[in-house]
Amino acid sequence: MRLPHLLLVLPLAGTAFAQDNYVGLPTTGQLDAQRVVTARYGEPPKAAQAARAVRKGISGGITGVFIDSTGGQAQHDVPLTFGQVFAPGDVKNPERLAGKLADGKRLPLQVDVKARHPDGSLRHAVISAVVPALAAKQSLMLALAADGQPAVAKAAKASPAALLEQGFSARVSAAIDGQAWSASAERLLAGKAVETWLAGPLVTEWQVTAPLTNAQGAAHPHLAARFAVRWYPQAKRARVDVSVENDWAYEPGPRNIGYDARIEIGGREAYARRGLNHLHHARWRKVFWWAPAATDSAAAAAAPALALRYDTPYLIATRALPNYDQDIVPAESALAKLQDRWKGDGVEPMGVGLATPYMPTTGGRGDIGLLPDWAVLHLLSMDRRASQATFGGGDLAGSWPIHYRDRATGRPVSLLDHPYMTRLGHEGDTMNPATGKREAFPGCAADKACDTPYTPDISHQPSLAYLPYLLSGDHYYLEELQFWASYDAFSSNPGYRDNVKGLLKPEQVRGQAWALRTIGEAAYITPDADRLKPYFTSVIKHNLDWYNATYSRNPAANRLGVITNGYAFSYRDGTALAPWQDDFFTAAIGHLADLGFADARPLLAWKAKFPIARMTGKGACWIDAAMYDMKVRDTKDGPIYEDIGHAFRASQGPEMQAMPCAGEAMARAFKLQVGEMTGYASGALGYPANMQPALAYSAEAGGKPGRGAWQQFMRRTAKPDYSSAPQFAIVPRKAASAD
Repeated sequence: MRLPHLLLVLPLAGTAFAQDNYVGLPTTGQLDAQRVVTARYGEPPKAAQAARAVRKGISGGITGVFIDSTGGQAQHDVPLTFGQVFAPGDVKNPERLAGKLADGKRLPLQVDVKARHPDGSLRHAVISAVVPALAAKQSLMLALAADGQPAVAKAAKASPAALLEQGFSARVSAAIDGQAWSASAERLLAGKAVETWLAGPLVTEWQVTAPLTNAQGAAHPHLAARFAVRWYPQAKRARVDVSVENDWAYEPGPRNIGYDARIEIGGREAYARRGLNHLHHARWRKVFWWAPAATDSAAAAAAPALALRYDTPYLIATRALPNYDQDIVPAESALAKLQDRWKGDGVEPMGVGLATPYMPTTGGRGDIGLLPDWAVLHLLSMDRRASQATFGGGDLAGSWPIHYRDRATGRPVSLLDHPYMTRLGHEGDTMNPATGKREAFPGCAADKACDTPYTPDISHQPSLAYLPYLLSGDHYYLEELQFWASYDAFSSNPGYRDNVKGLLKPEQVRGQAWALRTIGEAAYITPDADRLKPYFTSVIKHNLDWYNATYSRNPAANRLGVITNGYAFSYRDGTALAPWQDDFFTAAIGHLADLGFADARPLLAWKAKFPIARMTGKGACWIDAAMYDMKVRDTKDGPIYEDIGHAFRASQGPEMQAMPCAGEAMARAFKLQVGEMTGYASGALGYPANMQPALAYSAEAGGKPGRGAWQQFMRRTAKPDYSSAPQFAIVPRKAASAD
């Protein structure tokens, strides 16, 4: 049963809900849906209802954002830039996107188009504006509307020289063993190697990079600085995005590098950290604001005091994001916990925020899922504490030792350029016959030179950068997503992955799921003009072709709909697999289908058979559909069972099979209440919760049987409280009503 939407725009931080009174869902699935939601979360706040009414009253708005003043004083000429994804056809090419305020006035926009759908309509853009005035604590609604008029040519962009004439300067320095190394943005901006990320009448963003150099002008072999300078001429303010990298892919002798870091903006110290241990193949980032010295306000050099709340229902409706249950109201205690955890060295450069440092750690975790729990809490609440964890986590994704940048292209490495590169296997496996060169990455400079407290792992990899880039349009997050996608593609032995194809079949089933998610998101959202766009698209294409040839379009494939390659059979002496890992895979394929990868659809239809059969198949009992491991063959090399009933009989044994499904005897045997599923059914991270996204996608892809399986799943008596950990709270996009 799909619960009705309550909130269009969710409340700001600090709103109190009736979480302390939560006692769980009633033990019947037949109650009125609204009563269930109200019993769990309380009534929606009046402020949220009012916000919904305001947005609905704006004529012609496709979507929009709330601009909330967070300062105690009025502001003028407030610069604003954010990312926005659009559904196919909503903004046709070459329609113009207009900004409308609640009072009917228009706000001029600069729209930097980054990606388009196959039909030419707008997919993703970076949108900028300068708000003339923003009162203290004011909340301003900005609607985005396609006004039917053709897009007009942009005014001439500003030049770096115009900014430098204002006295702009930014400098990074590192003191290493008593020697000073540095890079300055103003010197780089005055040169020729300047790239432009945003360009138009309201804002121009220039990107420059260079290695740190010493007093003699010698370049450091490993450390480089990157500056993204975003200049708003009307507001007379610049955002200065500074990152320092230790990530060259083929530089000999990679190692950790200790130094005292210092950043100066406008000649003043903006950041300093002594004894920073910059890990190998990692990077860190800080963002500052600058204003010319002549500006009549000290606050002009500070970050604008504002926060954005995005239109969550629209974001989800674009299918760029999974269909998280928008009836969930995130718990105040969960949001407070995010803020409490966001402190100390873990959120400073070379920290990893809320992610698990040893990624192979097993068990339920907040960072596992199509999105981490903090990102979904942000989507469902637009709370600033969840926002801090989401965007901060994207910043700190740079701390992991997975970043390999190609000096030749200046971009994350790709199999297009190095089809035999890898971190695994023998060096001989990396010989490129076309060039006669080995493409293995260089080994560390010395024993323990690359020691790091962080262990990446594809099989437990969180999504750290996709949502931050989607919502911000920041190039740093785009590259972070691309670094992780590149790592997923090159990690395995070149022969196992079929070299340039980047096949994921050698990985654990859950690893295949999370890598497909990450690479698919990179292919979907990478700008059309980026050379990595067709690369990631080709990797996804190669993988989907392999899965379809092996499973969905293979008459000899198993009839259960289970993935059997990689390390699928890790249980019961090679005769059983993990349904929950298989569910992760099904959910990832459903996400790819939502993103528009047509070849994911037949695979999803084939995969849907397994979660559907476990809920409603003949001989199966849905109470145990989310069992930890399921026996699917008699011997290690034997054939896969022909039907789900056989799998249940072999997995449960004769005693359980003799009991009526979901009856009192079975409940007693499992030590459950009647109608409760096995596998920690009340937990937001339990195995039934892991199964929910797979069932949600199967409810759409599986036709009437899929809808029936979802209905059975919703009739279970014990359900999780997702208010603190909603990453598995995905529901069908269409109501799964009975036919």
